[in-house]
Amino acid sequence: MTRKFYRFMVILAFCSPLALTTVVAADYTLGIFGNANMDDVVDESDIEYVRDIIAGVSGPTKLADANCDGNIDEEDISQIEMIIAGDEEELTIIDSYNWTVTIKKPVQHIVSMSIYCNEALRIFGDMDKVVAVNDPQKAPVYFPQMLDLPSIGGYPPDKETIFSFQPDMVLGATSWTKLLYDEMPGDIPVVGLDFMSHTPNEFAEETIKLGYIMNRRDEARDYLNNFHDKYLATIKSRTEDLSDGDKPRVYVESSFGEYKAYGGNGSGAQTYIEITGGENIFEDFPLYFEADPEAVMVKNPDIIIKHQRSDAGYSVDDLGAMEATREEIMNRPELADVSAVKNGRVYVIYENLSYGFNYPIAVAYMAKWTHPELFEDLDPQAMHQEYVDGYCPGLDFDVYQQGAFVYTA
Repeated sequence: MTRKFYRFMVILAFCSPLALTTVVAADYTLGIFGNANMDDVVDESDIEYVRDIIAGVSGPTKLADANCDGNIDEEDISQIEMIIAGDEEELTIIDSYNWTVTIKKPVQHIVSMSIYCNEALRIFGDMDKVVAVNDPQKAPVYFPQMLDLPSIGGYPPDKETIFSFQPDMVLGATSWTKLLYDEMPGDIPVVGLDFMSHTPNEFAEETIKLGYIMNRRDEARDYLNNFHDKYLATIKSRTEDLSDGDKPRVYVESSFGEYKAYGGNGSGAQTYIEITGGENIFEDFPLYFEADPEAVMVKNPDIIIKHQRSDAGYSVDDLGAMEATREEIMNRPELADVSAVKNGRVYVIYENLSYGFNYPIAVAYMAKWTHPELFEDLDPQAMHQEYVDGYCPGLDFDVYQQGAFVYTA
């Protein structure tokens, strides 16, 4: 059996009917004016809902005023019809900073201040609309399209530099956009989308929202249905009914140093541990904190997962640094009697694999490490190649031959 055929078979085996059950559908409200019934899509049911509001049958909702003129009337029905058809000249949304912003369409020139926003635009086939980014050199191998783009400079964002590119839209994480909402001219909309992977529902809502803005709803749904939700839903379906006694204890350490823990309340690690059927030994702690080595010993994790940022990822083909990281943990004297060390269940993962649109791959690795008996048919490496081939146009990369993403011994 050839490697390519084997990879196909593994992916096919994993796509059970449960795998097609969305993990996030109907669990969020799509923040687009025109979504009158406050569900996860703008469709014909919103037209009917507005008609019921006009007739006095249903109560008004915030998003029913599709054209944002202060009235709910027939003009809102016309706007919803145009949104459904993808013909609207303007679209008003609520972004991730809870900022209401109106975007003139079509959007042709974008200043993008987030690599995660760039990932979404690449999936949509819209990187040619990006006229400037915040850091063109951030991921030279992973994101070759960024290398030739001009830079707007670092943080905080400079409004004059951004304005010089005359964008139709400024797009970025809210930590950047919150500094620009009242600074850019009124005809240049500023949209904050965080794409934070530790909140899958918000992540999906933001993906769909940007799909509406860019007239790429099909591409957004394809990524969510056939990658994001497909894998997360299947993993969750196999772990959600586990008893507490069947959940291994997990300790996640950040890339910032020994016992610089990442995995407290609100972290991506906490979310991933929950999805993959583990128990976070520090779930009641802050997002980032310095763990007491004695506390790690006492809590006795069954699994240790170490994040690595440098000497790993798409630009590195040698696993030597990741191997050394694992060996350092295995040789900490104070951890000699910890279950994870005694049983060799210490794993190193490239930190950036846990963020952005490829984060389900990190979840898959964690599922495999946490419950190997439940996920014999799951091949995270094949899944990674599927992501590269299907959702990273312009990236010619073989994860079987290139990169340093995980080290397990």
